[in-house]
Amino acid sequence: MRKPFYITTTLPYVNADPHIGFALEMVQADIVTRYRKLMGDEVFFNTGTDEHGQKIFEAAQKAGKTPQEYADEYAAKFRELKSKLELDTDLHFIRTTDEHHVRAAQEIWRRCLAKGDIEKRTYKGLYCVGDEAFMKESELVNGRCPNHPNMDLIELEEENYFFLLSKYQQPLLDYLSQEGVIVPEWRRLEAIKFVERGLEDFSISRVKEKMSWGIPVPDDDSQVMYVWFDALTNYISTLGWPEDADGDFKKFWTDGEAMQMAGKDQVRFQSIMWQAMLMSAGVKNTDRVVYHGFITSNGQKMSKSLGNVIDPIAIVGEYSADALRIFLARHVSPFEDSDVTLEKFKESYNADLANGLGNLAARITTLGQANLDAPIERPKADSFTKTYTDAVENFEYNAATDYIWARIKALDGKLTTEKPFAVVKTDKVLGQKMITECLTELYLIARLLQPFMPKTSDAIKAAVMANKKPGNLFPRKE
Repeated sequence: MRKPFYITTTLPYVNADPHIGFALEMVQADIVTRYRKLMGDEVFFNTGTDEHGQKIFEAAQKAGKTPQEYADEYAAKFRELKSKLELDTDLHFIRTTDEHHVRAAQEIWRRCLAKGDIEKRTYKGLYCVGDEAFMKESELVNGRCPNHPNMDLIELEEENYFFLLSKYQQPLLDYLSQEGVIVPEWRRLEAIKFVERGLEDFSISRVKEKMSWGIPVPDDDSQVMYVWFDALTNYISTLGWPEDADGDFKKFWTDGEAMQMAGKDQVRFQSIMWQAMLMSAGVKNTDRVVYHGFITSNGQKMSKSLGNVIDPIAIVGEYSADALRIFLARHVSPFEDSDVTLEKFKESYNADLANGLGNLAARITTLGQANLDAPIERPKADSFTKTYTDAVENFEYNAATDYIWARIKALDGKLTTEKPFAVVKTDKVLGQKMITECLTELYLIARLLQPFMPKTSDAIKAAVMANKKPGNLFPRKE
């Protein structure tokens, strides 16, 4: 019997509009969610917004708003992704300013403190506002943060609380030694090497007088929590931890299969710092963290200054959510960096959808409508092929969708070579049998598409069962 399944994205900072990189993470998580539901699993799908820290504080000041006003405005934009990207209707959305989350973050602090893993120290170091993290000299590239090379590091000297990460070197190595706790495998080996080089304790608070936008440290009004310590707790606070009044934490985290999704730059935070925090608090570790690559454009990192930023909401508005979803699944690597341009997107849209799936669905349903007296019997829910299930369960979305498109191509070939549209004119019984076979396969293809293109899947299945041609699914774009 399969366990209840929990899946979460990272929480994006609310200091900018949603970008295509986060859309990728959301769509991948939604594909897994919908697939697991097709398999009969009970699923808890979480996302939300990370709303504290220096970046938000400074962005709000620049916009002439309070941090809460600023966070409210951007949180609403991220919440809209649920409908914009056709995400699962049961999606849970947590904000790190939610009252329950604040209480949970303070509780994990108290537990780590009680374990002897938090102590106060004076610290001087280089701080990256982009990462909201202190940087070690060994981590710098040309004296700058590798993730934010265009941002100046700030030298800070403060009295902060520290989490004693150094105590957890061996427990973390034991955790990371388990195959499957990180996907892909080379990211797991990367994490092991990072831990083996030695772990340094990290600051988990800021002086409130200098940076007030954060969750208050329990029993110390002079400090607020470091944004990462606060935000990471969302993965369990969304489940009702620590009270667990509805039993979701026990069901989905303690007794279930807990999976997180994140970008490749998150390994240190998600698979090292967060796992040590869980160990300290006496909570089960994450069962698996899946890391995806970055999306570039014309070989460069996307940035407003270069003018190469791709807006996922604009694509949805012009094409459709399903068009964006299938592109991200089929033409973006699940683990490596991928180069994306609007030209590549438009080319694949016309080839795969307008001239491909959309045209095929129209031809077959038109044949059925013109030559069958009634809709076909609903195809029985056959078991999914191992090729398909292995691909999705290994997070190889491109392989799964390539398999689907191979069946689309084969069905198109069947129409061309067997010509049921001609046969039905001379042998009605045989022609109707052939058309029924085509409609059945089209229905089964639509069923395979459900995790990737939910609206299209529903439209094709409904058209087949009504024996009626659907509207133009994918108008060609010139």
